[in-house]
Amino acid sequence: MSGQFIFFMLFSVTAIGGAIMMLNMERIMYMIASAAVTFLSLAGIYVLLHAEFLAFVQILIYAGAITILMIFGIVLTKHEEKREEPKRRFYHISLFAGVVGLFAVFYYVINQSAFPAVTREIAQDQTKEIGLLIYSQYVIPFELVSILLTIALIGAIIIAKREGK
Repeated sequence: MSGQFIFFMLFSVTAIGGAIMMLNMERIMYMIASAAVTFLSLAGIYVLLHAEFLAFVQILIYAGAITILMIFGIVLTKHEEKREEPKRRFYHISLFAGVVGLFAVFYYVINQSAFPAVTREIAQDQTKEIGLLIYSQYVIPFELVSILLTIALIGAIIIAKREGK
């Protein structure tokens, strides 16, 4: 077992655990912290896959901006306290057993699979390559996405002003 495999497994288990914790937490702030752990673990996986630019964007956009946006959304909105639900111990035990079983099946299948070797050379400066592709081959879709995002922003402002009256 190589160090890369160990770190991949560590990041994978952390990402899955953070996602499960986010779905099972009671308090919203704990959910956001669990989502941030998941985002950071995914960034670690991207680094292991030699996609440093994607890892940087993952940390900057998701772990940073989206998490802070969720916190502001929670702070600026009203919530009601939830009533205490009865504890479902059997549910949690069976859920944990199912997740461990699914993980074991994935682990077995991945270890038994033969993946073809990568035949393409990885670019040394990935950021430059992405920029060249966006502004040459994919310039039209890039501009269409920017127009779509601008229209969505204008629509959100109009809806927010209408509800404020």
